[in-house]
Amino acid sequence: MKVLAMDTSNQTMAIAVMEDQTILGQIQTMVNKTHSKTLMPAIDYLMKSVSLTPADLERIAVAQGPGSYTGLRIGVTTAKTLASTLSIELVGVSSLKTIAANCMKEPGWIVPLFDARRKNVYAGAYQWQDNELVNVLADQHLSLDKLLALLKDQPCYFVGADVKKFQDIIAKSLPFAKINSIEQWNYPNAIVISQLAQKEEPVVDIDRFLPNYLKRVEAEEKWLENHQNEEEDYVEKI
Repeated sequence: MKVLAMDTSNQTMAIAVMEDQTILGQIQTMVNKTHSKTLMPAIDYLMKSVSLTPADLERIAVAQGPGSYTGLRIGVTTAKTLASTLSIELVGVSSLKTIAANCMKEPGWIVPLFDARRKNVYAGAYQWQDNELVNVLADQHLSLDKLLALLKDQPCYFVGADVKKFQDIIAKSLPFAKINSIEQWNYPNAIVISQLAQKEEPVVDIDRFLPNYLKRVEAEEKWLENHQNEEEDYVEKI
């Protein structure tokens, strides 16, 4: 199976093409936030570099969230458009699971974390069981204090580029927790997304596939406050 995988859910832009478990090529940048301008040219360049045409692809894999609202919309919209136009399969992969899957040798709970501002985070917990990465604490948006309370009795390994912002708080609350020190593990890798996606069932209805924000955007929250008795939801309204 030839898979094109992509992640623009945060600052990193990661793209890869794989055939089953064989890596054909990849592109990854960590500092460019203009995904709307760079994603499609990068996909085009990568496909040509590995001598593939769009018609050769059989599945599109994309980081579904959580993450940057804008970044998620760019990645998901691009993935949906390609899958629909080419009439091929689409698979969404948790952005947090992608980070956790980098940590192959950790026996305890792997805790990928993104800063969600105002002392909140996007986080979940994963554990390797029989060589499969299992979600043991659902991806969610919550305060850092609440997350640390949920993890109080678990051996934890924190991973993600934003963990360093909270390192002192984590160490104070969970003195036995480990903080990832392997820099490349802190960032999404599209090869990992492809590998995870090859084990997942494709989306049934591509048109209804949406980013998994885990938190309503501020505009939606305000709209809901003023339209509490309306049956139509915010997404349908806009």
